[in-house]
Amino acid sequence: MDGCASTSKYTDPNGPMYYKGFYHLFYQYNPWGAVWGNLTWGHAVSEDLLHWLDLEPALKGDQWYDVGGVWSGSVTFRLDGTPIILYTGLAEDLEQTQNMAVPDDASDPFLRKWVKSSENPLLRHPDGVYKEDFRDPSTAWQVEDGSWRITIGTQVETDGMALVYKSRDLLHWELEKNVLYTIPGSGMWECLDFYPVAPTGRRGLDTSTRGPSVNHVLKVSSYNDQHDYYAVGSYNEVTQAFTPVNQELGVLYGLQYDYGKFYASKSFYDPVKKRRILWGWSNESDTEAQDIAKGWASLQAIPRTVWLDSELGDNLIQAPIEELKSLRGVKVSKAEVELEAGSILRIEGSYGGQLDIEVTFEYPDVSKVAFKYGRPLDDPFDCSEGGSAQRGVFGPFGLLVMADDALQEQTALFFYISQSKDRQWSTYFCSDQSRLDQLFVGLLCYI
Repeated sequence: MDGCASTSKYTDPNGPMYYKGFYHLFYQYNPWGAVWGNLTWGHAVSEDLLHWLDLEPALKGDQWYDVGGVWSGSVTFRLDGTPIILYTGLAEDLEQTQNMAVPDDASDPFLRKWVKSSENPLLRHPDGVYKEDFRDPSTAWQVEDGSWRITIGTQVETDGMALVYKSRDLLHWELEKNVLYTIPGSGMWECLDFYPVAPTGRRGLDTSTRGPSVNHVLKVSSYNDQHDYYAVGSYNEVTQAFTPVNQELGVLYGLQYDYGKFYASKSFYDPVKKRRILWGWSNESDTEAQDIAKGWASLQAIPRTVWLDSELGDNLIQAPIEELKSLRGVKVSKAEVELEAGSILRIEGSYGGQLDIEVTFEYPDVSKVAFKYGRPLDDPFDCSEGGSAQRGVFGPFGLLVMADDALQEQTALFFYISQSKDRQWSTYFCSDQSRLDQLFVGLLCYI
């Protein structure tokens, strides 16, 4: 996909799936400008997740219940293998409703045309929920009795929560008494994702997989701070409750998919390679004026595979999809390089807008450190204070990318480490985008 072909804006990934030989990606799309608005479902297909063919938008706001925009949603496969779309529509009075669309021709592997259900809207906001705070239905999953469940994000007053609805036919839905999960004072939750993870190995699981050894991941996109948080936990089909394995790492308490520009993510199960693939929206750092000038805005981050960290059991491990290896060019490497404080080492021979960088830094010998900067060993580090320019005992050190020859434009991806009195290391990973530009001329390593 190439956003430079027209004036447009791409945001949330919606309903990714694999169908009849093709990967499908839908996404929030404004065909009329590089700003937010006029939301439709853009649509693209690929055979390898790398090379994409843009198709006509799959859904447009043309009914009373979605005339204000076709917002985010998900794809679920019926038992006969037919995909359906569940999505949020925005009515003229800003009410958010939940709706369904089905393929006009299920034999078409491109699924070019979708038809909205005559029974739309399937769901309207329940009592106690504000009409503008009810959105983004998840992929449906089946429980033991064969009925279906979905979760929808909302807030009641300021308490963010994941509502649960049940259905026998994916068409008529009933609100469950219990919520899947809630956190007082956490604000609006949107773009929820809920899926099972295997106890060991990298294999993914179909969304309806269950069993005594199967845990689940609940992901919440926090509208308040625009970050994606997740937790690993158990799911009780009777009470419809999600309970984090580690309460200290509950949703919004610590774990994020990504600590950069990554939001409104959506995963799907890939039946071809038995893996779970995660998509996410990167909204960049450009201003609206800059987006309008270049004619496009935002992009989809490189898809990644996710699986459970079986050693800890309370977090995920992520890696770019294996297909990316086919795009690699010349490999450049340096080994056993000693960097002095304040020095910069230019790595020549590899250039481009996308590089796969592997770098290993060895912890220093504390007994040989001269504490000329005066920062105590166990002093905590704040990435937001001073960026990569601040100095301490152990750093910052890391990489300069997106840099020009004079280093006046650059992006620093840097680390800082500290050691407690009991000799335990703490590592801080930060990015400094204060001197970011679109130009990339090389890779530099600095300390």
